[in-house]
Amino acid sequence: MIGLSGGIGAGKSVVARLCEEFGAAVIDSDKLAHDELRQPDVVGTLRQWWGNGICRTDGSVDHKRVAAIVFEDGSQLARLEGLLYPRLAARRDVMLDRLDADPAVRAVVIDAPKLYEAGVDRLCDVVVFVDAHRADRVRRVAQSRRWSEDELARREKVQIALDIKRKNADYVVTNHAGIEELRPQVERVFSKILASFSERSA
Repeated sequence: MIGLSGGIGAGKSVVARLCEEFGAAVIDSDKLAHDELRQPDVVGTLRQWWGNGICRTDGSVDHKRVAAIVFEDGSQLARLEGLLYPRLAARRDVMLDRLDADPAVRAVVIDAPKLYEAGVDRLCDVVVFVDAHRADRVRRVAQSRRWSEDELARREKVQIALDIKRKNADYVVTNHAGIEELRPQVERVFSKILASFSERSA
């Protein structure tokens, strides 16, 4: 399995999509987490913890309100992760079993915002770090998520430092100049990883 790491807004999801083009299957941890936050028992637990105001008028979880709570109080973040991480792991295991049995899948890529923090890196054969200038990341999250630079910094504070993530990675790709620069890097790294997998199984 290939793990993706990098700063918020670095472009991990873009790298994941490129890997899909080259024959990988992607497990998107963000998507799995959002799916879990729609489960009635999870919604009920969050209501018990933080009150009915944690939900919108239609009964769905208000992600902005959740973020306001957990990124201001580390104990509440740990509480939420303690609820979600085991559920995400169970869903990931089911997906991996299915993907491992599919001969069309050349590799499995896991796109997880907190790959190291959640211990998911230990499941990976290799980790690819997606590098990007901070100014680019600030611009991207402003456009895609409407976050301020302060909001980006607040969320990054609860993650492992980028220099440590980069140091722990097996490969690095840079996302400084857009998809034209990124695509050949990802293709080259993906090919190297597949070659290393073949050598191990030989």
